[in-house]
Amino acid sequence: MKFNERLIKLRKQMGLSQEELGFQLDVTRQTVSKWELGETTPVMDKLVEMADFFGLSIDELVRDESQYNSVSRTRGGYEYKSGAEIMGVPVIHINIGPGRRRAKGVIAIGNIATGVVAVGGLSVGVVAVGGFTIGIVAFGGLALGILALGGLAGGYIALGGVALGYMALGGVAYGTNAIGGAAIARDIALGGYAKGTIAIGDEAHGTAALHRLNLTLEEFRSEVNMYLPEVKSWVLRLFERILFK
Repeated sequence: MKFNERLIKLRKQMGLSQEELGFQLDVTRQTVSKWELGETTPVMDKLVEMADFFGLSIDELVRDESQYNSVSRTRGGYEYKSGAEIMGVPVIHINIGPGRRRAKGVIAIGNIATGVVAVGGLSVGVVAVGGFTIGIVAFGGLALGILALGGLAGGYIALGGVALGYMALGGVAYGTNAIGGAAIARDIALGGYAKGTIAIGDEAHGTAALHRLNLTLEEFRSEVNMYLPEVKSWVLRLFERILFK
């Protein structure tokens, strides 16, 4: 809100006409009108009088309020919103407390949070942290993302108690490739229990069922070349590092 708009609002809140406000500030009605139309602005001594009259600082009176940080406290809750914005979105928005408190900002923290970096019970963002999270990088009890880490994680690369993904690593892992206590994969599975085209484990079930204890690097590569020649190089390197570190 600009100065002239704020002046109109303040005057009307006090139930004053332009003439009555002019009388209080020792100026004419026409001068007040020009201030409110934005045609002129008060000189410094009048700004001081006006700020005192309305019970505000000069800074609060004249500065665009969008530049101010907003802080509010309600029973059991807290909200902070930075005045600085990017494309109309606050740089920081925090809104926490009981109920469905939503936070939306570049950095958002709330019961429900949306932002580039989002932290909340339910959070959606490029980087999301919380109970239930969706993001490019997601950390949470239930996490969905390109890189997901959580109790239950689903993503291109997923790490969790239960992990589902193209590359899944977890207590129970299921995906195109999987590493875990129990690993089930379309391509390569590595675990105590392993099931996949190439399965490596204490109990292994697959086209190529291999036991980790006596497995050599040359044997592993030979099986991959035979059954999975199109496997991605970074996936192959990951398995090799775990198997033959």
